[in-house]
Amino acid sequence: MTLTDRTLQTTADLNGLCFDDKGLIPVVAQDASDHQVLMVAWANKESLGLTLETGFMHYWSRSRNSLWKKGETSGNTQRVQSLHADCDADTILARVEMKGPACHTGERTCFGEDSGPISVHAGSEAAASHGPQEVLSILWKTLEARQRDRPEGSYTTRLLSDENLRLKKLGEELVEVVTAITRGHDSVPDEAADLVYHLMVALLSSGHSWADVEERLRDRMG
Repeated sequence: MTLTDRTLQTTADLNGLCFDDKGLIPVVAQDASDHQVLMVAWANKESLGLTLETGFMHYWSRSRNSLWKKGETSGNTQRVQSLHADCDADTILARVEMKGPACHTGERTCFGEDSGPISVHAGSEAAASHGPQEVLSILWKTLEARQRDRPEGSYTTRLLSDENLRLKKLGEELVEVVTAITRGHDSVPDEAADLVYHLMVALLSSGHSWADVEERLRDRMG
């Protein structure tokens, strides 16, 4: 089977993207060497044009309402290896060469040091085709690997080994999501992502699976 080439190489290719009503589209930045997901940010047509023109990732800051080049002040730049649209053309995968940490906290990724690489083949269309609908499945498989291998220094290992910490963090993340929504903060997606991660760890440790949750949701959809 011949897979569709969704690579974005010219500004003309951007015309086929589905931007939201604010002219934005989510971008998943992935390390081109080991396929680890580094961060998720937003871009518009102008920032993507600058990305293609300069060879370095440019995004759109919703909080500052302005363009920004990744690493412009920190030096932690992302040199573009390739850009790919997903099957619905509403999400972009940016395969990059990361210089320094991706996260403002100093960690390599915005998902924590133990987030692990995604098991895909370098340069394959499969690496470019992971859309948002697959992220939860990938995360679950990563957590299962952490439960099996229990790597030292892993935050997930700590949670799996300490029920009190696990439940305490789950409660804290829930409160942070509610607080962010109540106050209208731009951090709502970040807090929600933290909550989903901690919920998955709690499910895994209790002997349930993410597939069980998906099955219940399918049942409720009729």
